Amino acid sequence: MLIRQTLSSVASLLLSYGLLLVANGLLGTLFGLRTKLEGFPTLVVGLIVSAYFVGMFAGGIWAVYVIARGGHIRAFAAFASLMSVTAIGIVLVIDPWIWTVLRFIGGFCMAGMIMVTESWLNERTVNASRGQVLSFYMITNYLGVTLGQFILPLGDPAHFELFCVASIIYSLALLPVLLTQADAPTPTPRERPSIPELWRVSPLALLGVMAAGAVNAGFHGLGPVFAHDTNLSVTQTAIFMAAGVSGGLLLQWPVGRMSDRMDRRSLLIAVVLASTAISLGVAFTSAIGNFVSMIALTVVYGGLSFAIYSICLAHANDFVPAKKLVRVSSGMLMAYGIGASFGPLLSSTLMSGFGAQMLFVVSAGVHGALGLFALYRMRRRSVPSRM
Repeated sequence: MLIRQTLSSVASLLLSYGLLLVANGLLGTLFGLRTKLEGFPTLVVGLIVSAYFVGMFAGGIWAVYVIARGGHIRAFAAFASLMSVTAIGIVLVIDPWIWTVLRFIGGFCMAGMIMVTESWLNERTVNASRGQVLSFYMITNYLGVTLGQFILPLGDPAHFELFCVASIIYSLALLPVLLTQADAPTPTPRERPSIPELWRVSPLALLGVMAAGAVNAGFHGLGPVFAHDTNLSVTQTAIFMAAGVSGGLLLQWPVGRMSDRMDRRSLLIAVVLASTAISLGVAFTSAIGNFVSMIALTVVYGGLSFAIYSICLAHANDFVPAKKLVRVSSGMLMAYGIGASFGPLLSSTLMSGFGAQMLFVVSAGVHGALGLFALYRMRRRSVPSRM
């Protein structure tokens, strides 16, 4: 009953956020394919992808000021409007430097919209149900991105129509949250998030979010490049990207329920170690050209890998009072942006030198290292009661 009441109070917000992710999922994959069609080298693509997450890092620092100044609803509308502009701007000027700037702006705005959504959700949630509410939020996230992939085969990435579709959906996402009758949270004081403070709150959550940023940015930004370089068609690329994202969709709720009933760190260890093995499996099956097996493993990969962020965010929020939830949310976005800025650069460099499969080899290494650190942290600290 508590979960139902919480979700009912934020239904309009989640609908708007879901529409944003439909557009973002379409634009992300469409953008990756368009860079290859324009003949950009993989390393240049990695730099442009990283710019999006550098923007997300900047948003983690500065978007909180926009929210504090205008409130959650006005800030959400401003960020969504700018995202709509960037979708059109990409096809107006075909230039890697212009695209880098546009993707930076897009990352900043996306960080702002995530902060609005997560802080609004956390303000409505108690610790005993936080994992389930955040998992529903992530389900909305991955459902939107998955639906965006299925729009991709309806047009030609070499033309402008699909970019217009993405812009239209960004604009439509404004309507539910602007028309909602639900009360938005009271704007918080303008406090800049601090990485040292987040380290004191939870070193594991901080590094876990950074690791999630590194591998998720690699998949979303370079997944289309990986698909192109392994000779997948546009339709197969859409299936591949949808497989990873839909895997995240399928496992978010059960993982969220489990995280509310056990030590979140134990669950995190199981998830990241399994992700390590699955990542290597995706790399191997893609190398031998077994498309069916690769897709099946990619579904599992997405289900495990994309659950890391919500587990770590819920773990961090277990340690902070309600008045600091926006600060922690913005700080975690900043940390996610740090990991996401470096992940595509590392992956694209190794992909250029050693082949497309290095995308998932890097993912395996990051997951394995996080699992070892989580084992260490379990010996150093107990967790608070959630009641």
